[in-house]
Amino acid sequence: MITSERCNTDLSETDNGGLPLPQQQATHKKVVIAGGGTGGHIYPAIGIAQALHRLDTTVDIVFIGGAGKLESTLIPQHGFRFLPISAAGFPRRFTLQWLPVIWKVFRGITQSLRYIRQLQPDVVIGTGGYVSGPVLFAGLLCKIPIAIQEQNASVGLTNGILARWAEVAYLAMESVRENGSFRSTMRVEVTGNPIRPAITAFPKREETYRKFGLCPDRKTIFVMGGSQGAHAINEAIVAALPHLVRFTDRIQIVHQTGAAEVEAVRASYDTELASHEGFLYCVQPFFDTVEEVYSITDVMVCRAGGMTVAEVTACGIPAIFIPLPSQTGNDQVLNARTVAQQGAAVVLEQGAFTVEVLVENLINMTLDGNTHQRMVTASRTLGKPHASDDIAKSILSYA
Repeated sequence: MITSERCNTDLSETDNGGLPLPQQQATHKKVVIAGGGTGGHIYPAIGIAQALHRLDTTVDIVFIGGAGKLESTLIPQHGFRFLPISAAGFPRRFTLQWLPVIWKVFRGITQSLRYIRQLQPDVVIGTGGYVSGPVLFAGLLCKIPIAIQEQNASVGLTNGILARWAEVAYLAMESVRENGSFRSTMRVEVTGNPIRPAITAFPKREETYRKFGLCPDRKTIFVMGGSQGAHAINEAIVAALPHLVRFTDRIQIVHQTGAAEVEAVRASYDTELASHEGFLYCVQPFFDTVEEVYSITDVMVCRAGGMTVAEVTACGIPAIFIPLPSQTGNDQVLNARTVAQQGAAVVLEQGAFTVEVLVENLINMTLDGNTHQRMVTASRTLGKPHASDDIAKSILSYA
């Protein structure tokens, strides 16, 4: 653990309009969390913060993230203090666009230093994304222990750089340990991704089926392209409907489409199933309490983001992953293949499978009892439902 003397400059003003930072109580443990840009970095950070408060309600938690970015809205909505910094990601290729980015990053580091010097946290943890870089770097400059949390099967750019100086790395999957980004002397823990406890705690109940107009005696397929939906997945499932009606009395579908396509997808269901009144389905743009749907799901069709994989395996649900092919670093493909190699999923790469292949896998995984149970067992083996608490306990050991 880093034991050098920390920054001791007491700044009463931030670089954000000169507003004073509230004074901290020295007796409480203090944790700074950084991560943002996308929900895949923000929600793990929130999960860790909530777990810290479950373990110790006196822990003082402060988030630092991009001004005007998604985290600036989501973090306060979850009841945590948020401090903004200038943030921008470097283009993958060297262009003139690097010049304004360099300035924004430099300013973000300066702002982060002001915050860290004032807050004097016991530990700084980053969940990835370019916004966490300046904050973790400021923590290093102030001789404060830093930790990283990686959600995917490969290490992201920011986490890969900062891992050289981190005290500990919390990994989603065992395969990441072999990446080569981690010092032999640092602590590496395969904890899984931090998910909300409600995800696995919601019981399977008949009233949940009734709420969505479904039948407890049928197998449920949950189609989810993410909070914004996924056009390719929506299109594939609609194309599969004429093939699935043969199993009207045995399967049913819950489909999260995203707001942009809900009307079009719902109309397609109504049209394709007009002559099959017994086929049950529920089409919605978004499910606020996705744990309800997970509780009755037998098979998933979904993307393969780190948090989706964590939730699906924590619930022990077999999945057909259709990874987002344009994901930076091909993270989703690697995530999906890692789960499939353990027998818990099937990977269908976007643009490279037919409707017939999709239907064949869906029916086999859903209705073949031996196949389904084998995949359920494999999924549960991979799942780490207590990741949030495990990470929080470890962080408190540094605070």
